[in-house]
Amino acid sequence: MAGADFFELIIRWIHFLAGITWIGLLYFFNLVNVNFMKSLDAGTKGKVVPQLMPNALWWFRWGAVATVLAGLLLAMMNWPGNGSWQLSMGIGGTLGIIMFLNVWLIIWPNQKRIIQMTAEAAAKQQAPSPEMAVMARKAYLASRTNFYLSIPMLFFMASASHFQWF
Repeated sequence: MAGADFFELIIRWIHFLAGITWIGLLYFFNLVNVNFMKSLDAGTKGKVVPQLMPNALWWFRWGAVATVLAGLLLAMMNWPGNGSWQLSMGIGGTLGIIMFLNVWLIIWPNQKRIIQMTAEAAAKQQAPSPEMAVMARKAYLASRTNFYLSIPMLFFMASASHFQWF
């Protein structure tokens, strides 16, 4: 195996593992965590959220970074490719970048404040600020958007080498 081929294999593997981490946590948040958090009382949330969410969101956002950077590097290494590959990678990559931007510009800033506000409310044994519900809704909608975008994104990324679109 030539050096360039081995380097591409390592980058592809990083892209694959980081993508599993990112999208796996996205699915966990949307399919499990949303309903679980709704079932908790305020006191329990005050203990669970500050312990669970910072770590889970760290892996979530840095998984997004590693996935996107490795994907961009792979695209540059393999460009121009054939027309079908370019179309699939272009659509899938664009969806991935939109999802990445949702993570860093909407989900994480809102979740960071939610974690802080939850911990502060628990420490004071008070109800959290009503502003937290607005932040939670923004983070939820961005996360749910990413969940739905992940389906066509995964389809286009996985199909790039299997279909001849034109």
